[in-house]
Amino acid sequence: MEIFDTHTHLNSEEFDGRIPDELKKAEQLGVTRINNVGSNYKLNKKAVLLAEKFAACYATIGWHPDDAAEFDADAEQYLLEQLSKEKVIALGEIGLDYHWMVRSKEEQERIFRRQIQISKRANVPFQVHTRDALDDTYAIIKDEGVGSSGAIMHSFSGTYEDAKRFVELGMMISFSGVVTFKKSVAEQEAAQLLPLDKILVETDAPYLTPVPYRGRENTPGYTRYVIDKIAELRGISAEEIARITTKNALNIFNLASAC
Repeated sequence: MEIFDTHTHLNSEEFDGRIPDELKKAEQLGVTRINNVGSNYKLNKKAVLLAEKFAACYATIGWHPDDAAEFDADAEQYLLEQLSKEKVIALGEIGLDYHWMVRSKEEQERIFRRQIQISKRANVPFQVHTRDALDDTYAIIKDEGVGSSGAIMHSFSGTYEDAKRFVELGMMISFSGVVTFKKSVAEQEAAQLLPLDKILVETDAPYLTPVPYRGRENTPGYTRYVIDKIAELRGISAEEIARITTKNALNIFNLASAC
């Protein structure tokens, strides 16, 4: 079994000094490819360094809405330069976060739109973070358009109908440990009903730890439990879900020809 964790954060300080061990544990659970996602200068640079150092790692770079104040002309130039690297496979995580409201809606929207435009210029997919802002997120993506390289709703939280709206825009839907939670009925329905060629899996580690380890620190290897839950929901084998979601990831990240 080969599993692709399409969105995680081994570049966060929680994992400092532990990367080789975490990669080994992940491989033991079948997780052979890991996409580390940035959100500001520091985490973007660490994601790129990990991709350069470890064969299993890839990088996604961008500015999270909470870090909007950092995003300027130099940041744009940095993105364009780094996105040309072979193992930098997407732009993200970008989007809207109305939960904490660290930055104004206007500032968040400005950098969200601009980074969508940059992703299309660089011919890479973009990965979207949205929290308490699903309708505005949808409206902005619909207005800007998804480029030919596609886009991903990361750690999807919403209904099947919500998911279908984003799929119709040309996006993939990525499920995290949230889909394993007992009360996540809406997300489970989406994972059960969406076309298999539109779904991805992730951990968002160290956050959103799936059952049976909920309450502990998350780690990329636990993508296996997201796979197991989706397999249970769909009534097919975990091996088949792993095969399909890995194929989907390789396609969206333009890595299929490298395998």
